[in-house]
Amino acid sequence: MVFLSKFGKRYAIAQPSCFDYDRTMKEGPDIAYIAALIGDPARANILTALMSGKALTATELAAEAGVTLQTTSSHLSKLVAGDLLRVLKQGRHKYFSLASDEVAHVLEAIMGLAAGAGHLRIRTGPKDKALRKARVCYSHLAGDMGIQLFDSLTANGYIHLDGEELKLSKTGDGFAREFGIDVDGLLAKSVPLCRECLDWSARRSHLAGSLGRAFLSQFETLGWARRDQKTRIVMFSTSGEAEFERIFAAQ
Repeated sequence: MVFLSKFGKRYAIAQPSCFDYDRTMKEGPDIAYIAALIGDPARANILTALMSGKALTATELAAEAGVTLQTTSSHLSKLVAGDLLRVLKQGRHKYFSLASDEVAHVLEAIMGLAAGAGHLRIRTGPKDKALRKARVCYSHLAGDMGIQLFDSLTANGYIHLDGEELKLSKTGDGFAREFGIDVDGLLAKSVPLCRECLDWSARRSHLAGSLGRAFLSQFETLGWARRDQKTRIVMFSTSGEAEFERIFAAQ
């Protein structure tokens, strides 16, 4: 209840209760809730660390977040409850990972928005340069080489946009199979085959979806590249990078 004065008189005006505000805001997705979960600096560090695609323990994530283990456990509980993380128990240990490709897609989009607005962390040197060249974006290749892969596949007509949907063409299907990718196995999965993901470091697209994951996996199987276990960096060997440049030449 508040009182307003007008010409010496006081009027009692009923103020809406918290319930009234809540009732008017119940329609539609609660983006504020998700944004609040992601927006905390420690939780943002935890989520970014899990963009490597690896499942990590609370102790490992505490080091990434820069907070105590007890505080990290509290953050992890909130992220799991919010369906941003999933937890896998193995023996006495618990491992945490991103709940889905959708979560990774949102995080990469936010990274792109932050980078475009000039909100960048201080560059750390050679590792930062390597991160921009080739890195894991949850399960697929990102960075300059990820962009080159996307551009090459597009230029050759292997993938194309159909409206807003990214699709694999017939020639692209043949190319992927020849490259050693089990396309039939990918099509049998419920996840999207192709997805366009905006790269935060260059504000250009790279290939996500099950096909993007399969290409990165095949690069590793062929011995072209390997993931740095301590970072999200993907390191190509000299011969592997040469083969990559030969097959996915910049257009």
